[in-house]
Amino acid sequence: MTTVKNVRLFPRVPEAPAVDVEISEGRFSGFSPAAHDPVSGTDVPVTGADHEVIDGAGRILLPSLGDVHAHLDSNRMGQTFRPHTADGTLHGYIMNDRENWRSGERGVAAQAAFAIEKIIASGGTRIRSHAQVDADCGLERFHGVKEALTAHADVLDFQIVAFPQAGVVAEQGVRELLDAALSEGADLVGGLDPLLYDRDPVSHLDVVFGLAEKHGKGIDIHLHEAGTAGLFSLEEIAARTRAAGMDGQVTVSHAFALNTNPESEVARILDVLADAGVSLTTVAPAKGTLPQALIAERSIALGLGEDGQRDYWSPYGDGDLLRRTWQLAFTNSFRRDADIEGCLDIASRGGARVMAGARPDGTELVDDESFGLAPGAPADFVLLEADTVTSAIMDCPTDRDVFKAGRLIASGGQLLGTRPDRGR
Repeated sequence: MTTVKNVRLFPRVPEAPAVDVEISEGRFSGFSPAAHDPVSGTDVPVTGADHEVIDGAGRILLPSLGDVHAHLDSNRMGQTFRPHTADGTLHGYIMNDRENWRSGERGVAAQAAFAIEKIIASGGTRIRSHAQVDADCGLERFHGVKEALTAHADVLDFQIVAFPQAGVVAEQGVRELLDAALSEGADLVGGLDPLLYDRDPVSHLDVVFGLAEKHGKGIDIHLHEAGTAGLFSLEEIAARTRAAGMDGQVTVSHAFALNTNPESEVARILDVLADAGVSLTTVAPAKGTLPQALIAERSIALGLGEDGQRDYWSPYGDGDLLRRTWQLAFTNSFRRDADIEGCLDIASRGGARVMAGARPDGTELVDDESFGLAPGAPADFVLLEADTVTSAIMDCPTDRDVFKAGRLIASGGQLLGTRPDRGR
């Protein structure tokens, strides 16, 4: 049993009353008005061998976050800065990464572990990472990501996507490599722009859905395709999802078509996706923001990710999921507190739902017994100094305590039990 005393639970106003939080067997078991004012002294006083009491000191309690669109095998965080050299085309980005990924200062597993620890320390307790599988790297990058994630299984919920970054049918042997990755533990099979990159949407989707059916795994497809091309691919993905009975098991990442078509067409295709049970992820891009209100109206699961971080595609990204939540609000030009709080909901419950294959059901965060801050939900949360939820997102305080299943796993930007040089 653990009691976290004197915290403000997802406060919308600075005057929100403090509460005491009870945690049992890794889950929230009760919330009650704070018994007394903050007490100075040790951070983690203990009263009895089986009852830990943590002084929240008036900080705010937020749900933990998730990076549900990561590329742990390509980030370069913590390495010597490398000038950007890609040519600006999708194929150019892909080939530039291919030409340079082996020249990093750490191997794939060590570099992925470096990024994982940054993500966790920022407040992240779940990651869905794509791991590149292609004719150049074979399964090397998949193995590195799997090794790093597995090493953090005690403090992290994770999924791995076997991701054909250079296409499914454009290169020889990719289908067989994806098949092998799924046999070796990949949780989902990926895809990439079946119409405009592979130029063969039928064969591309035949392979992706065929492998998913063979292995009983999910699907996560990158869809950069805009305009009518993107609508075509979304309709094909939805139709195959319905035909295969894969409600809740298929995700479309980016989905730029939802930003590059008339609103009437966007509303129509969102109805199609909702009917099929397809979920979405976004990385809060400067161009390609998703229509969050329309998505929410249709109870489509929407999660947030960072994509790459300081990699061969872009110098942006630092592993801080609260800062990425700020970016989601900023790129949508949100000003109202309710809209900004909604961005944190996407970064927290949204990603958890995407990974679990669940849909939003309209339950308030503080009443959600499955993914929120209510009795029965996993005790995965963050404590930090801020006046309100919105101020936490705007200010992004760096001093955060991160808890997984009620256990403190990171504090002050450092994963507990690790050394600053871990992974080097």
